[in-house]
Amino acid sequence: MKLMTSKKIALLFVGLLLLSGCATPTSRLDSLALSHNFERSVISTNGYDHLVYTRYLSKAKNVLHVYLEGDGSPWKYRVVTMPDPTPREPLALRLMARDSAPTAYVGRPCYNGTSKDPGCDASFWTSGRYSTAVVRSMTAVIEELIFRHGFKEVRLIGHSGGGALAMLIAPKIKQVSQVITIAGNLDTDAWTTHHGYSRLYTSLNPARQPQLSPRVSQWHLLGGKDGVVPPAIVKGYIRNQKNALGISVDNFSHACCWEKVWESIARAIGSSSPGLLPGTRFKMPN
Repeated sequence: MKLMTSKKIALLFVGLLLLSGCATPTSRLDSLALSHNFERSVISTNGYDHLVYTRYLSKAKNVLHVYLEGDGSPWKYRVVTMPDPTPREPLALRLMARDSAPTAYVGRPCYNGTSKDPGCDASFWTSGRYSTAVVRSMTAVIEELIFRHGFKEVRLIGHSGGGALAMLIAPKIKQVSQVITIAGNLDTDAWTTHHGYSRLYTSLNPARQPQLSPRVSQWHLLGGKDGVVPPAIVKGYIRNQKNALGISVDNFSHACCWEKVWESIARAIGSSSPGLLPGTRFKMPN
């Protein structure tokens, strides 16, 4: 008689939840992560628990790719805050699955099943989704991963709101050598104005922060058909950044079709070869 491993048991349990219709956004996230053999852990910093998935950390430990997810589901019908903002469609996690480098997916405080933890409230996924507290706590998680595994270099990769967080976290970690954003929400004031949303009053706006050091390379990828973060509202910010490359992919939107080309993009990131990137350049490094 064969005994099931703990990973197989966990995957079976999550699968049963999905079939029963009782799945939560976090259990669906876990199911996706387990299907790609990611290691699951929880790192507590600054009083908050952060869900972390990792893969290939036993490889050569020079460079770590850190994936930061978008904002998930903060609101229902734009007027009611969601009790659990965990992403229903975690694109950053799917992109990480196509990256062969040592990788880590770092969850936000009060996301991924922790929204009712002490110290959490709806501000963490609404007006304060990019607040000092969020940035500080996520920075500490990444620094803990660096310390535990001895990485010398970190590349931050963020989709949508994860791109905003990548730009805010980058200057706080000396090992960060590159930031890659995909449909990044890089000017939150312009974004809220464009959509008629309330300002993110307790958040930091990347567009109002000091420029990143030129030692940090920036690649900003935009979808030409993105209606969530239209390229027009962030191109000005990207053009003003030092050592930044801006690329627009005409037929892509906010979520489509990054996953289809991510293996080649991940290779470009790993080899520092921007020539492998798809799309049209509208900003070259300076």
